Amino acid sequence: MRVATGSDHAGYHLKELIAERLAERGHEVVDLGAHSEDRVDYPDYGAAVGRAVAGGGADLGVCVCGSGIGIAMAANKISGIRAAVVHDATSAALARQHNDANVVCFGQRLIDGGTALVALDAFLDASFEGGRHTGRVAKLDAL
Repeated sequence: MRVATGSDHAGYHLKELIAERLAERGHEVVDLGAHSEDRVDYPDYGAAVGRAVAGGGADLGVCVCGSGIGIAMAANKISGIRAAVVHDATSAALARQHNDANVVCFGQRLIDGGTALVALDAFLDASFEGGRHTGRVAKLDAL
């Protein structure tokens, strides 16, 4: 699976840790930046990940900023993206199972690396349940 990653400067280190885990799991990482801790703007990277997923250049996306919130907002501006900020394995799995999230977002200032990796694994291992959730996701997509 191809997974696009993106972060601002405040999420750079966690993005790099996540990229390592993705590669360990056999996924192709499409690193869209940032490539250092030099100050950059999170909307640029959230949008880049969103565009990669929506355009078919990646199957899923991972975004990281200081809180995960701003970069998720940016990714969600791209049509077809359902980006979810997660804080643990449960929220990550539910984002996929109930909301068919295709981008997962983390806040480097709010989650430790170990918890983020467990949440990432839960996100990747989960799948959309469909059923009662299908109509709700369709309503999200129609907005």
